[in-house]
This record gives sequence, C-alpha cells and structure tokens, in this order.
Amino acid sequence: METKWLLRTLGICCILTLCLTLKPRSLKGEDKERSPHSSAKEVYTGTVAAIGGQFAGASRPFTLEITGYTPGDEAQRDFEVLRTKGQDDFIKAISHKKFGSFSLDGQVGRDLRFVQESQTEKGRKITILFERWLQMFEVKYGTRSQDYPFTYIELFVNDNGKGEGSVVGLAKVSFDKKNPDTLDVENFGTYAAKLMGVELRTR
Repeated sequence: METKWLLRTLGICCILTLCLTLKPRSLKGEDKERSPHSSAKEVYTGTVAAIGGQFAGASRPFTLEITGYTPGDEAQRDFEVLRTKGQDDFIKAISHKKFGSFSLDGQVGRDLRFVQESQTEKGRKITILFERWLQMFEVKYGTRSQDYPFTYIELFVNDNGKGEGSVVGLAKVSFDKKNPDTLDVENFGTYAAKLMGVELRTR
C-alpha cells in the first residue's frame, strides 16, 4: 500500500496553485549566501505523510541531504529563463545542477536542482525543486501529468534543527504575468503532503 501511495503521490485530479513571492538573497542582502560547493552538508530525516484523499494516513520515511544552495545571481538567471522561455527551458537550465538529494525509504534519491534559503522569525525556510519520479504509464501514454515534472518542497526549520514542511509531488512552475516576482506552483493532485518530525542529523 505504501509503494502504491508513493508512485501515485498527489497524482489525483485537481490543481492547487501556490503563489510564492521570490526574494533572491543576493538582491535583498538579507541572508549570508552559501557556496554550492561548500563542504558543509546538512542531512534531515522525517516522515512524508498524506493528509487527504484516498491515501490519507499513508506515510513514508525520507532523507534530505543538502550540500549547497543556489547562489542568488544564478537563481536570477534561472528564473529569467523560466519567465521568458518557459518551464521546458528552465528544466534544461537547471538539469545539470546538484545541491544534494531527496530520497524516500527504499528508493534511489533524486538530485536537488534548485535550493534557496531565507530567514524567518523562528528560523529558516528552505525551498527546493527537483525532477520527480516519472511513472511508466505517463511516458507510454503521454498523460497530462507530464506537464508537472517537478517535486516542490517547502521546509521550515527552527534554530534547533527541527521543523516541518510540505511537499507537492507533481508540480508545474511558472511566473505570474501580472506580478513578475511571484512564482506559481501548480499541484497536479488533491492535497499537498506534509513533512513531519523533521530533524537535522548532520551538519
């Protein structure tokens, strides 16, 4: 049952749009930028839990390794590609990058293609994009879900390294035409899943 939930995570039928205001660190100067080639590595563990729909209550342990963060100027260039050329070219622009990995228990991890960090009142907010696991039937039949090639993660961590977050299993990204600083994340699914019991293990 857990395996079926994993393969079909959030791939049900409605679309939820999350509007995110982007604040690249290099432009705002709010945070100390980390080098993507830094030797420091953060390892988080926790549980992904479905919170609604037919898979409500299903859960799976996860491991998140962060080895670097997307530099602010690089993020701006990537977002300009997304803004002017669209999602397909954006994928090409970030597909060679690696800032860590995300894995579910028993599965090969996926490379993190985009990672940003910002400060909050209670700690840090970490935003992550990576190319999701594709199912065979999607490739074979060219389903509409192929237009949602990303997994999007929003993680909130306090100063003690503990926190929670959410994950959009099938996501499409684009910029709001009326507000060029707002990124739209569309979810091809009924509910986002929750990241629970998140804890920093190594740093």
